[in-house]
Amino acid sequence: MTDRVVTRFAPSPTGFLHIGGARTALFNWLYARHTGGKMLLRIEDTDRERSTEAAVTAIIEGLDWLGLTADGPPVSQFERAARHRAVAEEMVARGNAYYCYASQAELEEMREKAKAEKRPPRYDGRWRDRDPAEAPSGVKPVVRLRAPLDGETIVRDRVQGEVRFPNKDLDDLVLLRSDGTPTYMHAVVVDDHDMGVTHIIRGDDHLTNAARQTLIYKAMGWDVPEMAHIPLIHGADGAKLSKRHGALGVEAYRAMGYLPKGLLNYLARLGWSHGDDEIMSIEQMIGWFDVDDVNKGASRFDFAKLEAVNGHWMRASSDEELVEALMRERDHLPNGEILKRRDDATVRRQLTAAMPGLKERAKTLVELAESSAYLFADRPLPFEERAEAILADGGRVVIAGLLPGLSSLAEWTPEALEAVVREYAEANGLKLGKAAQPLRAALTGRTTSPGVFDVLSVLGREESLARLGDQAG
Repeated sequence: MTDRVVTRFAPSPTGFLHIGGARTALFNWLYARHTGGKMLLRIEDTDRERSTEAAVTAIIEGLDWLGLTADGPPVSQFERAARHRAVAEEMVARGNAYYCYASQAELEEMREKAKAEKRPPRYDGRWRDRDPAEAPSGVKPVVRLRAPLDGETIVRDRVQGEVRFPNKDLDDLVLLRSDGTPTYMHAVVVDDHDMGVTHIIRGDDHLTNAARQTLIYKAMGWDVPEMAHIPLIHGADGAKLSKRHGALGVEAYRAMGYLPKGLLNYLARLGWSHGDDEIMSIEQMIGWFDVDDVNKGASRFDFAKLEAVNGHWMRASSDEELVEALMRERDHLPNGEILKRRDDATVRRQLTAAMPGLKERAKTLVELAESSAYLFADRPLPFEERAEAILADGGRVVIAGLLPGLSSLAEWTPEALEAVVREYAEANGLKLGKAAQPLRAALTGRTTSPGVFDVLSVLGREESLARLGDQAG
């Protein structure tokens, strides 16, 4: 076996890259990076009825967006069917597999008999040692593995520990169907072997498959990769993850405005930990990750924690990074149109100027875009109900009183603007907030925003005075 670690992520293209698949990809990618190895991508597209090109594209785009790009072009399992058939035929030649001519009626009879005897349905091996010369004419056989009848198969799992499977429970599984197409169980083994995969990291719903696949490896005399079966993700209530819990495609999290580094940080902590560290950079995750540290128990998905982690990375990002993220993601955000109301150069300039005041409150890019909306609003501004109430309740009088001082300012800086407003408030027996609130309402149409003097500064003299002039009455 090669010394270099090779992992693989092998999704079925029957839908988008869901959040559980993203975590599996992350663990494979982290382990490959941690060990100086590589991660490969295989598209398990043998189910032709349910596999779609759109899903393949969505999976690859989702991985690229997260930064989990594979180390090589994707491998199509369907396109390798001839190789799968050749291996099955080689196993027949070696005596480790055989042709089975049992009809559907016979198989149904076996199932019914097992049911009546209250035991799991198993193929009874009737063609295991029969001479193929006895085969009924016109019947195309399946190819079955000649599995050991006694003893046990041991899976030494890096997460689950040593798991033993009695061979009598594993069955002579089908490798090739009667039409010559390979089964999933067989194709996976051939592909993993041919791709040089040394470590299989996947969901623990595949643990029984691991025992069956081990038998195929042994029948071919191939090295069995190291296995690590990671626990599934559950909802916050402990039930199996469903759409109401957050079992959505990665593109849905993109549309919710999460940063890739925030989502990856949160996913890494679902089932794996490094001491008490909650916040981890990609570099730290690569340095710390080991499959041996993955928990055996299922983890629980919690949107509040995801939001908190993402909020941290929003605040930790530079202003320039967040401006670029907004511009890059605007076609994916539900409110991305906000960022298309002006030409790109203007949007970038104003976002950059406003970002220090915007990013402290926002936990997602959606919130960030929403809080920047005032920058690109057309006059006359739309007003929130509470903002309109402030203006109606004496606010317009305050604005009319402030306008002459603001208009005559030589320097349009936050400090100079604050001095004018403070002077007006003191002269009229008002607290600073009582003068600032009507300004905020008139400038943004809202009651919350970054500091009002920053808002005036970012909007600039001309736009600020025009908005205030609309409300001075």
